Amino acid sequence: MTSTRLATARLTERAFHEGDADAALALLDQSIVLRHRRIALIRYLLAQQLGAPLQARHHAYVEKIAARLSAETLARIASAARARLRP
Repeated sequence: MTSTRLATARLTERAFHEGDADAALALLDQSIVLRHRRIALIRYLLAQQLGAPLQARHHAYVEKIAARLSAETLARIASAARARLRP
């Protein structure tokens, strides 16, 4: 596993399993840099749920993505996000 993957795995553990808002925000920032779409939306919802200090650029990025997706696709992504957020 590369160091980047290891770092992502650690952030994921902290965010999803420990409820670390800073880790969730770092994952979202990573998704924005890598131009992720669906995973960025899931990470955005997680960061929002954990009370991370989201900035206008975070909102703008996910709004741009959401505008291109159907309501059905958005519902599926939101459902996937809810499933991942369950303790």
